[in-house]
Amino acid sequence: MVCALGASVCFGTATVLQAMAARTADAGSGDGEGSAFAVTLFLRAVRQWRYLAGLALDGLGFLLQIAALRSVPIYAVGAALASSLAVTAVVSARLLKVRLNGAEWGAVGVVCAGMALLGIASGTEGDRDGPPALGYAMLATALAVLVLALLGGRLPERGRPLALGLGAGFGFGVVEVSVRLIDSLAPSDLATNPATYALLVGGGAAFLSLTSALQRGSVTTATAGMVIGETIGPALVGVVWLGDRTREGLAWVAVLGFVVAVAGALALARFGEAPVDADRETIP
Repeated sequence: MVCALGASVCFGTATVLQAMAARTADAGSGDGEGSAFAVTLFLRAVRQWRYLAGLALDGLGFLLQIAALRSVPIYAVGAALASSLAVTAVVSARLLKVRLNGAEWGAVGVVCAGMALLGIASGTEGDRDGPPALGYAMLATALAVLVLALLGGRLPERGRPLALGLGAGFGFGVVEVSVRLIDSLAPSDLATNPATYALLVGGGAAFLSLTSALQRGSVTTATAGMVIGETIGPALVGVVWLGDRTREGLAWVAVLGFVVAVAGALALARFGEAPVDADRETIP
């Protein structure tokens, strides 16, 4: 749980640092639009220490996520990763001067309460490998998310952010499950394990879907879809097929903590991309 919460802090803080770098880069790049402008903006941002620090935190967060997934149930890790929105909200209020209303501060408290309940109730990771077809099912899901991301521009405009956000969540969920399905790091075993390819494709497709969702619609809608996709599905896979359990007699506490943490994260969905402009909800 310490690793899972550490990953949450890393991801949430990285989002704010990268947003600060983007703000500075945007202020110094003048007016513009299109892919050339986006490349220029990225090159300006990547030269700043805040952006590089954000990337380093993302890398550290990913390593902590892997460590957590090898130690505690998927449902606990998924809820912890969703709680990174609370970290982003708090850090944004401090560094980006984003105002949180009373309900949002309450949601931060709700997330913390949910994670505390999960910490009390979570057992160790499941000891089952799952059915042989599970790895191939994860790979098929990852490929479906990739197709969704590539065809995202053709989706109906009204439902596009939610669809792409859900797709990103499923992709990140594939990563969570695939980490548990990889038992050996020997090159020969990795090359023949479908979970290896599911992890790589799922992670890439998730980032592509999320980027497209944030560029093409409401941050709140896209992030809400991502939170749902990356928590509920993987949690069910962990419980049903991988043997994830709670401490004796505390199953109801774990369920309550999971629901509370995810609900709090959904209430903070507008912080799925730390705003460069506090009054703007969509990313151009």
